[in-house]
Amino acid sequence: MSKYEPLTHFLIDKDSHEVPMTFAEIEKVVGFKLPEKASGIRAWWSNNPSNNVMTRAWLAAGFVSERVDMGARRLVFRRKVDRRPSPTTVPTHTPPSSPGRSLGLLTRIRDRMAGTTSIPSGADVTAPTGEVWDADR
Repeated sequence: MSKYEPLTHFLIDKDSHEVPMTFAEIEKVVGFKLPEKASGIRAWWSNNPSNNVMTRAWLAAGFVSERVDMGARRLVFRRKVDRRPSPTTVPTHTPPSSPGRSLGLLTRIRDRMAGTTSIPSGADVTAPTGEVWDADR
């Protein structure tokens, strides 16, 4: 169980498309102070699931962070989809990655890009697009 799981449940319970919050409100929800990095490093609030444990908490709830105002210590969580995720989609444990495990470049790229594009069913990604690429041009 992640220490940020209360944030996941808090966001899942919201009916609105956007949930504006101050850093202090987030601290109240999770029950402890956020790390100093949260106030000093803008990238801490990125939506990269490899970023930190808290990022996975809001992503698991179906939200992304945006409009982060570091000076005012506030941000907006925006729902990625119109429907609320079911509580069964909330991870209770994320296994740590093995430090000695070496992933190939293609696997790392695929993992980072997961969910950013979709290919319609039946599409042939190897078919010519109609464009002509001329090496002499």
